[in-house]
Amino acid sequence: MDDPTALRGECSACLGLCCTVLPFRASGDFAVDKTAGTPCHNLTAEFRCAIHTRLRSSGYAGCTTYDCFGAGQRVSRHFDAQTAASAAVVEAFPVVRNLHELLWYLTDALTHHAARPLRGRLRELYAETDELARRTPHQLRAVDVDAQRQQVNALLVRVSELVRAPVRGRKKDRRGADLMGARLRGADLRGVSLRGAYLIGADLAGADLRQCDLIGADLRDADLAGADLRGSLFLTQMQVNAARGDAATALPAALDRPAHWS
Repeated sequence: MDDPTALRGECSACLGLCCTVLPFRASGDFAVDKTAGTPCHNLTAEFRCAIHTRLRSSGYAGCTTYDCFGAGQRVSRHFDAQTAASAAVVEAFPVVRNLHELLWYLTDALTHHAARPLRGRLRELYAETDELARRTPHQLRAVDVDAQRQQVNALLVRVSELVRAPVRGRKKDRRGADLMGARLRGADLRGVSLRGAYLIGADLAGADLRQCDLIGADLRDADLAGADLRGSLFLTQMQVNAARGDAATALPAALDRPAHWS
């Protein structure tokens, strides 16, 4: 599966699992508390969100930044409406969701020309991870997601090095850096590693983020107006949704421009 758009949530084929399985606390992202396994009070009998078009204005901005990477529809195929809130679903959904996130990164890696020397191993790990995600809810209990993540991450680091290597000039390693509120407007960040960096509220307007490793970077409320993220590594829809951008923000082809962007 080399099409990253296939690893995106399809609510019409899901039993509202993210609205049922996941817990949340009353905060700036959610209007109320909800425990794991309890359906959100906005979830209809048809497993649709009653306030989908006004989530942000209703105090549920957190819902607009979430993406299950297609795990919702995959897990839903094993269940029916009567078991959507069962313990088996509550256990299975997070496991498959985490495995699908790994599939997203592997798919992204396969799109980069510079990663050709590793494509064989990337496809092997993709098939192995996909096989784990295809297991029954009972079998999923034995899946060691952390061990699989370590294997995938080690390979993704090598892909990152290959993709960023051709960028001229010194490429800073800012892995895990605290860049909250940093003034990076118009910065040339091509080829920089921002793996796991804290970019909350950072000013990245007009920045060049091509061939930049963004896996795990926290982009909440970061200003991406006019920024160029084409060809960036391992960017997800969740990261994009959590940031602020505009019509001039250039995104990878596999990602959508959020409806709440200006």
